[in-house]
Amino acid sequence: MVFNMYIPTRVLFGCGQLDKLHKQMLPGKKALIVISSGKSVKANGFLARTEEQLQLAGVETVVFDKVQANPLKSTIMAGGMAARANNCDFIVALGGGSCLDAAKAIAMMATNDGDYWDYITSGTGKGLSVSNKPLPVIAITTTAGTGSEVDAATVVTNEETHEKTGFVHESLFPVLAIVDPELMLTVPPKFTAYQGFDALFHSTETYISNGANLLSDIYAVTAIENVSRNLAQAVKDGHDLESREKVAFGNTLSGMVMCVGQLTSEHSLEHAMSAYHQQLPHGAGLIMLSKAYYAHFINKHVCDERFVTMAKAMGMENAKKPLDFITTLAKLQEDCGVADLKMSDYGIKPEEFAKMTSNAMDTMGKLFKCDRTPLSTEDCIAIYEASYR
Repeated sequence: MVFNMYIPTRVLFGCGQLDKLHKQMLPGKKALIVISSGKSVKANGFLARTEEQLQLAGVETVVFDKVQANPLKSTIMAGGMAARANNCDFIVALGGGSCLDAAKAIAMMATNDGDYWDYITSGTGKGLSVSNKPLPVIAITTTAGTGSEVDAATVVTNEETHEKTGFVHESLFPVLAIVDPELMLTVPPKFTAYQGFDALFHSTETYISNGANLLSDIYAVTAIENVSRNLAQAVKDGHDLESREKVAFGNTLSGMVMCVGQLTSEHSLEHAMSAYHQQLPHGAGLIMLSKAYYAHFINKHVCDERFVTMAKAMGMENAKKPLDFITTLAKLQEDCGVADLKMSDYGIKPEEFAKMTSNAMDTMGKLFKCDRTPLSTEDCIAIYEASYR
């Protein structure tokens, strides 16, 4: 029955919402627009539209276009310096989850001294307190994957130490989120799938965690229904706006569920993979691990009824046993064309599993505490081994 809810982000959800940005109460007069190092938001006209909206509101803009798919600490430091050098008083994140995460971390380093890793509380981080309030952030998401537009967390990789971990501070909640499914129509099929599964696993993890509660269950099950029942169609036909809307809705709920519940160690295990292999998309890594990961907890019978409920939410109305969840998960991966992903295609080798396990436990050990039954080092290595191809 116990939960703690604090989600202060105003959300504008629906088609055409980007065009309403200029009508909102904006938190400053000069914005650093954070985008990826790719070309999509420029080529699709999203950057120009965002700049126009801000100009209509009387806001000056500067563009920072350095963010990688898995944002690096050095990029965060460069972004913080850019915000300071240009006297920006708020941040606008335009892009996918990596841009949103990077923007939050940049907002923090724009007002606080030292190195970003000084504030990280795990691994080699120094655990310093955030002295100054970060710059306000507006999040405009162009993908449906992380739910970062409505939470106070950011995930960054320290390329010097191969640590990829999250940081949470309540001042990092975006003040405004725009979730406009029309901005997601051009996401390629495979990335639609990767991002959709990331959103799905935010909710499946929270639903089976030891921090599950009445409120997180409502968010999680609704998100699972919306993502799982519409993702395959969104992958098949990216211009199917109804499917895009429902996946986007499920994704935003999956961001909210992390504010009232807890993720589990699946995310820790994947972060260790992409910490050492920068080119591995986060969602792809989660897909690779998922069947072996959830099968481990099913075999432990830690919450049989919850796996049945998730299978039903995913469309198997006659589900009766926990393994039905694995059946529905495998089918969804096949329907989305991602059932054959291989760790070896990204350069991952079996001899790395022990190192990655140690990295996951040291860097994101907090999530292991949210598992209903503890994972040992041997358990983690076995999950990696069972997932390897």
